[in-house]
Amino acid sequence: MNGIVDDTYANIISECENLKKNTNCPNEQVVALLSVIASNFATKTEKSQN
Repeated sequence: MNGIVDDTYANIISECENLKKNTNCPNEQVVALLSVIASNFATKTEKSQN
């Protein structure tokens, strides 16, 4: 990874840690949130390929 990709990755990790710290939510809830976000992008990719 380099440049903006590396920065984005670091920012996502940092924000997930902030979420856990501020809400005391477990890792499973963070994973669920990231899964929902990922599914939004997967849906857009699938639609654009059809």
